[in-house]
Amino acid sequence: MSFSTSHRLYVKSLYKRYLTQGLDWLIRRDLWRPYALEVRAKFEANRHVRDPRRLAAILDEAERRLAERAHPDPYRPAQFPGGTKWERNIPPRLFTAEEKRAAREATHV
Repeated sequence: MSFSTSHRLYVKSLYKRYLTQGLDWLIRRDLWRPYALEVRAKFEANRHVRDPRRLAAILDEAERRLAERAHPDPYRPAQFPGGTKWERNIPPRLFTAEEKRAAREATHV
């Protein structure tokens, strides 16, 4: 039995979330790499499961474990939303021609 494209995308998303969550706990890549290989081995071990009920149980268990291991303060790249440099230097607001004219008139009074 072949699985749908949406199923493949879901499994890829789950795999990527596992790896990203691993980076929340292990920022150094040399420490993270063995974890990534372990996650890959677990996904590969279940690659040929074709029974939909068994597969659903495996995926539910994986989601549960992922939720259990959620980091309380996940790593955010500095310039991404939630990062330490997010919107630090916001560009100045650009005024319309009408607003510029009104400002000039107000200062020349």
